[in-house]
Amino acid sequence: MSGRSQVKRVPKPWGYEIIWAHTDRYVGKVLHIDAGHALSVQYHNQKDETVYLLKGDMKYWVKLGDELEDVRLREGDAFRITPGTVHYMEAITDCDILEASTPELDDVVRLQDRYGREGTSAP
Repeated sequence: MSGRSQVKRVPKPWGYEIIWAHTDRYVGKVLHIDAGHALSVQYHNQKDETVYLLKGDMKYWVKLGDELEDVRLREGDAFRITPGTVHYMEAITDCDILEASTPELDDVVRLQDRYGREGTSAP
């Protein structure tokens, strides 16, 4: 049904996310990563996502071959992550990232995490 969408702010150990759209077909988020923090080294079994660096300077680590490599995003750059691709974001400065994805929010396999959340899908 058309109308206003509920906006949800979710605190994270690395900053916060704002979920501004969540339907059975797609999700829209703003990820805010505080300088010096990083998300989990992770992959998704089903979730397909594209990120857009709106503001800041970050390293974007993606396993495209045998090892993780920094595909460094600049403001205005976008990058798609398909299911099974190992990746993580590391903020050099405070960063704001737009994320558009399929709706599987709990589809996160954490391989490494600075905040002790390995192997979980918990926030």
